[in-house]
Amino acid sequence: MSVTVKVPAKVNLQLGVGPLRDDGYHDLVNVFHAVSLFDEVTAAPGPLAVTVAGASIEGVPAGPDNLAARAARRLADHLGREADVSLHIDKAIPVAGGMAGGSADAAAALLACAALWEADVPFETLLELAADVGSDVPFALFGGTALGLGRGERLTALPCAGEFHWVFALADGGLSTPAVFAECDRLRAAFEQEASWPHESPDLLAALASGDPKALGAALTNDLQPAALSLRPSLARTLAAGREYGALGGLVSGSGPTCAFLAADAAHAAELAAALDEADVARTLVTATGPVPGAHVLP
Repeated sequence: MSVTVKVPAKVNLQLGVGPLRDDGYHDLVNVFHAVSLFDEVTAAPGPLAVTVAGASIEGVPAGPDNLAARAARRLADHLGREADVSLHIDKAIPVAGGMAGGSADAAAALLACAALWEADVPFETLLELAADVGSDVPFALFGGTALGLGRGERLTALPCAGEFHWVFALADGGLSTPAVFAECDRLRAAFEQEASWPHESPDLLAALASGDPKALGAALTNDLQPAALSLRPSLARTLAAGREYGALGGLVSGSGPTCAFLAADAAHAAELAAALDEADVARTLVTATGPVPGAHVLP
């Protein structure tokens, strides 16, 4: 017997970063949006192990250091049992790309192990266990479009009308999320910028609720973007090309280095992806839509 769970990537439509907290984290205002790039995690009986397959998986840890293995151990501890599960990850979400691929795999592992072990775990409990594993893990379970507060783990669903069309420009190599946050703090100190408490953008929430892609494109923001550009200056060229070729809006996704561009519709997304590919500003261009559901067991 085995269980396979499909889980989406995310893009941050707004990422507001507050002051550094005493526990080493920042208070965030995160507007998460799940998009149609998916990993699949398969759980089967066996000693705890993780294997990984897919394109561009360099740097993804196999074995017990993978976040999915940590999620399996956390659920097993909660249930008072052994984490006797073999996990196989088929990756399509970019690695270290700011789209929460590792967190998505952890969320999928939680759901897959619960099903494999026939454990009746309430969804709210799964969200709590997910938050213990990582800040972005709960949203991969939650899906759709949501406001995340605290470290991003306190989630509230947001109204989102219609479907939005995206082009993602994937870069060579990844960026370390802790390194990007540290660079954000360094830049603020260097320019004597005091971090203010972030608040959700009324313009962005209104654009989501109305399904207006032009308004949404104008409202996209990411406080980590200057830090990502500082660590990877070539991303400035990618963002400029997106604007030049008609994206309704663009930003670095999360901690980067993936750049996300909003298109008016499917045809516009295809045209924009082709133009960016011709401009040679990214390793790979992929299109996707959102919002999509969170992690779910495949039949």
